[in-house]
Amino acid sequence: MQAWMWWQQLMLVMAGGALGAAARFWLGGLLLRQLGSGFPWGTFAVNMVGSFAAGFLALWLEGRGPSALYWRAFLVVGVLGALTTYSALMVECLMFARSERQGAALGYLAVTLVLGLLLVWLGARTAGAIRSPVW
Repeated sequence: MQAWMWWQQLMLVMAGGALGAAARFWLGGLLLRQLGSGFPWGTFAVNMVGSFAAGFLALWLEGRGPSALYWRAFLVVGVLGALTTYSALMVECLMFARSERQGAALGYLAVTLVLGLLLVWLGARTAGAIRSPVW
């Protein structure tokens, strides 16, 4: 890969990352204010939205030509990479496990994994159903 292409992709990842991080911060705060702090709704929501979007984009960008490389850098690596957060999921499970709510850690993890897998599959199916041959 040419150095210039790599730098272009890096800039797209950074721009997408800023947008994804801002969206995560905004949605997390909104859900905290609306639903309270009894469950990590913000992390759960961004991981579920990100699962669907990752599945959708994985298929949507397939076979889209050279521009797909740039869209993948911006949307998947940048936006979704910053929006979703495995590390926060693990820390929240640890916090549940260290509190009087150990059962919530397993429940949260199980629901996140099962629903995340379902949504990534659903996103891919949706993209496959509506994908046009030329973008």
